[in-house]
Amino acid sequence: MLRVGSKAACMACRNLVSTNMGVRFRVPLQKLHPLSRAIHHRYSSNPNPQRAPHRTAARYFTSMSRLPMRPPKPPPGSGGRGHQQQRNFWVARLAVRLLKLRYILLGSAVGGGYTAKKTYDEWKDMLPDFSEYNWVIPDFVWELSEQIDLDKLAKALPEIEEIAKLLPDLDKIGENFTFIKSLLSSETSGDPPLKATDTSAAATQDGNDKQYKKSSDRERVDQLQEELLRTQLKYQRMLERLEKENKELRKVVLQKDDKGIHRRKVKKSLIDLYSEVLDILSDYDSNYNTQDHLPRVVVVGDQSAGKTSVLEMVAQARIFPRGSGEMMTRSPVKVTLSEGPHHVAMFKDSGREFDLSKEEDLAALRHEIELRMRKSVKEGQTVSTETISLSVKGPGIQRMVLVDLPGVISTVTAGMAADTKETIFSISKAYMQNPNAIILCIQDGSVDAERSIVTDLVSQMDPQGKRTIFVLTKVDLAEKNLASPSRIQQIVEGKLFPMKALGYFAVVTGRGSSSESIDSIKDYEEDFFQNSRLLRDGMLKAHQVTTKNLSLAVSDCFWKMVRESVEQQADVFKASRFNLETEWKNNYPRLRELDRNELYEKAKNEILDEVISLSQVTPQHWESMLQKKLWERVSTHVIENIYLPAAQTMDSGTFNTTVDIKLKQWTDKQLPHKALEIAWETLQEEFARFMAEYKGKDQDDIFDKLKEAVKDESIKRHKWNERAMDSLRVIQHNALEDRSITDKPQWDAAIGFMEETLQSRLKDTESVIRDMVGPDWKQRWLNWKNRTPDQHIRNETKNELERLLKLHDDHTAYLANDEVTTVRKNLEGRGVEVDPVLIKDTWHQLYRRHFLQNALSHCNLCKRGFYYYQRHFVDSELECNDVVLFWRIQRMLVITANTLRQQLTNTEVRRLEKNVKEVLDDFGEDQERKSHLITGRRVQLAEDLKKVREIQEKLEAFIEALHKEK
Repeated sequence: MLRVGSKAACMACRNLVSTNMGVRFRVPLQKLHPLSRAIHHRYSSNPNPQRAPHRTAARYFTSMSRLPMRPPKPPPGSGGRGHQQQRNFWVARLAVRLLKLRYILLGSAVGGGYTAKKTYDEWKDMLPDFSEYNWVIPDFVWELSEQIDLDKLAKALPEIEEIAKLLPDLDKIGENFTFIKSLLSSETSGDPPLKATDTSAAATQDGNDKQYKKSSDRERVDQLQEELLRTQLKYQRMLERLEKENKELRKVVLQKDDKGIHRRKVKKSLIDLYSEVLDILSDYDSNYNTQDHLPRVVVVGDQSAGKTSVLEMVAQARIFPRGSGEMMTRSPVKVTLSEGPHHVAMFKDSGREFDLSKEEDLAALRHEIELRMRKSVKEGQTVSTETISLSVKGPGIQRMVLVDLPGVISTVTAGMAADTKETIFSISKAYMQNPNAIILCIQDGSVDAERSIVTDLVSQMDPQGKRTIFVLTKVDLAEKNLASPSRIQQIVEGKLFPMKALGYFAVVTGRGSSSESIDSIKDYEEDFFQNSRLLRDGMLKAHQVTTKNLSLAVSDCFWKMVRESVEQQADVFKASRFNLETEWKNNYPRLRELDRNELYEKAKNEILDEVISLSQVTPQHWESMLQKKLWERVSTHVIENIYLPAAQTMDSGTFNTTVDIKLKQWTDKQLPHKALEIAWETLQEEFARFMAEYKGKDQDDIFDKLKEAVKDESIKRHKWNERAMDSLRVIQHNALEDRSITDKPQWDAAIGFMEETLQSRLKDTESVIRDMVGPDWKQRWLNWKNRTPDQHIRNETKNELERLLKLHDDHTAYLANDEVTTVRKNLEGRGVEVDPVLIKDTWHQLYRRHFLQNALSHCNLCKRGFYYYQRHFVDSELECNDVVLFWRIQRMLVITANTLRQQLTNTEVRRLEKNVKEVLDDFGEDQERKSHLITGRRVQLAEDLKKVREIQEKLEAFIEALHKEK
């Protein structure tokens, strides 16, 4: 291919790429598309920078550069022939030029596309293989994508069209607000009033129009506000639903995390390992008397003696809430101090770090400690035994574990519980009676030593003073107020108190202002002791002053005690573990050692499986149960209040009218309520049946109490959807209005249903009559039974009434007064005194038996009456309207059972499942309720085993780290 612009190019090539052809581009290279610049820089061989770049690219890729070269134009004066030929074929030359232009464009397009594809492939090959860097992304990210159903989330989100429908019409709102703005501006403007028109009628009409516009605009604004409120409510419900789904997804992720998806081993410091052991021991309560004798520093003192201030100086941060004279420390606070690059604090059960170099974080930490203290105090109490665990790290902090206890008080003041003083004493004694606990006794130096209570308490717990360190606070105030400074010397030398101690220290914790910083307090403390005559005159020694020396001494004593006692404590827990494991093997050899939480999770899975089984009940089972229970509940009403009264009528027309009226009244008032009650009872029975039938080989009786509580609470929370009652009433009314029996099988089914019902009622009636009259002659002879006097009277009354029925076979359901008198006189003639009420009661049962016997006989006759029914009983003495009634009742039962079954399976079962899950979640978060529902020696033994093993493992890890540090 020829390169245009080279020195060897001929005249034809120059004409081919003449500037007269194509389109002129005046766009510089910098403004071209990046792909165009890449093609230019890669393939352009034009050495002349002045030449337009697009021409070179076009010439390089066009296929026209191989066309035969056109001869050059002859010079002027060479003859007219050539000129004439050129002039005669100007149309041909124009066509050739157009064809050249088409080929140039086509070639440029093909060449540009090929070059772009080749450049893209080269760029793609230059990129590294990112699949090799998959290890950078944690595994839980890939497994998270498997756990989260993105399709489900996408389906849960509303469609764009639905969201658009929820939004108000912004155009209308804009028009309305524009109009309101103009209206308000016109009312508030200072324009001169309009001139009155010639006629008062026109002015009145104009005013009415304005008032109408104002009222219509207000209505539109009110409508828009209501629409906005409805939209906000809809969005709020959508957000709540999404937040709930997000909560469930987070729960799945956390469960996966508990199984160890992205758990990383972090090397913990020595003091952190020891603090974890103490945290576990704080919740440990064993029946084997394995007491917690691990060392820790117990800070005790009178109220407002400066305990918290000393602890803050040791921690180098003002982390505790403060109050003027009132009790602020309401529960024990365990503070784990350790050295670290940053000065931070963190609670045991929280992942938030408080930056102690920032005042806002310090305020938040103090507020959080105060909230936790108040939350731990039970109603009616002042202090709590629940321990708040806190860790503080920072540069230069001595490693130790301190427990700040509530201040000892001498008098219970207003607002405190009556047992506050005794409770504080018991908490202090519980911590100090540990033989390996270091007691940091805080004494207020600004008050008389005789007023102190804590010194006597410490002397009782540690009479030899082998583990007590005495600290005298507020020495600056003591030096100023005391007339004899030698009294301070007697205190720090242990000569004033009978209490003995390992060491005595004097400290200053500030000027008493809560706004002072730790650095300013340190400076003040150092300045005071440098200028104090106590140190200058030799009353105090240099190693006995400042909180820095105190923290060093306490830390050394703490670690000395730890090294001396920790291995002994590990052996104690090892022996306790052996005893617990032996008891488990002897009592529960074939059971796993599951603690309370693990047992709860197992029970939770079983209950959820049982609830899922409830949704797998077949529709036929639901409908058969509903139909059977509904008929048992309403059969008495149908027989006594509908069938019997209607059967007393004389003709079929009156019978059908009576039946229709009574069925309509029954449907409007009672039937739908009865049907919903039956459905709710059926659901409860099935739920209880599944909970009871789940017992098998793997069933654990320890779950019975929990399952019963879950069942009762779920049923209590479940509310039946009452909106279905209206639709059910309509369905039942339409079913009872239908009288058209279409085929013989339906007729036979109605006959069978009627016969079964009447026989059951006749059997019950005969049983009642037997109980009234007592045993007959056969039972009296064979079983040696006799009638009571009341049964004898009823038997004579029955015989007399039976004779009356034989004489009047078509007798009505009620006896007339003269008939009652006749029966009574006949019985008196035979020496039987009888009450009229007893006669009527006996007649009621006898007539029921007589009526049911006749109805059964009529039912047998109607078995062949379907032919007459189809002819509407024309020219027939047989009338089977009672069969039609029972067919209507039977059809209503079938349709009602089907409707209730649909509501159960589609709505109520799912709502019950949701309630069960919510109840299980609530129970799972309530540790007290779990302890009440899952209890027993087996559970407690498993809990103790788990705790003892965890403590032993932590202690062994701590001892190993302690040896390595040595």
